[in-house]
Amino acid sequence: MVHVLDTGVAGLRAELDGPVATLVLDRPERRNAMTLAMWRGLPGVLGLIAAQPGVRALLVTGAARTFCAGADIGELSEVYGDPARADAYHADNVAAEEALAAFPHPTLAVVHGACVGGGCQLAVACDLRFAAHDARFGITPAKLGVVYPSVPTVRLASLVGPARAKYLLFSGELVTAERAERFGLVDEVLPATELDVRAREFAGLLAKRSPQTIGAVKAALSVPAQEAAAAVAPWERKSREAPDVREGLAAFLERREPRF
Repeated sequence: MVHVLDTGVAGLRAELDGPVATLVLDRPERRNAMTLAMWRGLPGVLGLIAAQPGVRALLVTGAARTFCAGADIGELSEVYGDPARADAYHADNVAAEEALAAFPHPTLAVVHGACVGGGCQLAVACDLRFAAHDARFGITPAKLGVVYPSVPTVRLASLVGPARAKYLLFSGELVTAERAERFGLVDEVLPATELDVRAREFAGLLAKRSPQTIGAVKAALSVPAQEAAAAVAPWERKSREAPDVREGLAAFLERREPRF
């Protein structure tokens, strides 16, 4: 049974279905464009979802078969009327991205239609991205004269490599889901009619895997390479003492699913 959480933020809807939570960008009349209130509210909403007992994976998607058309341009035009407001806006934007990247469980962007600008920034902040054949990806600050913040720039380059990050950021052009997959921006491309089912099934699979293993992977890959050992060390110590490994080995020998 699906349980809807009260996020208190217009445009952000959260649902729970067993161990899989879903965050829906929900402004279909504006192709789910992100408002300042949505950027500011996103860290708290993610905290609310993470605090729900039993949540083990998060899907991020958009209403009405569109992921997100980016920032609300009308609002952005007002923000850029004052340098201090522009600074604050981008600080909130980056804080939202960082909160999504730091979510304690696996995150999977489920992309139909447009995934542009700030929407693509959110998708890149997820651990994985599944897309419909009709999805289109683009990061468009060069069309607006906006300087893309360093955090999403580096995150994008870490995902697709510097040359392809430059291609996307310099041109602002949209690319197909198939090309995005070749770039390494997307992990699976599926027919639109199959995407939601496949994404939910995969999220359900991740929810059955060891949170200990997944947490360690997220910790190692969220820091520079030279800091990875220190980031993983607490997880390694936990693995020596917590029951996950014993349960995993017993399940393998008994030919059953482990119960982590």
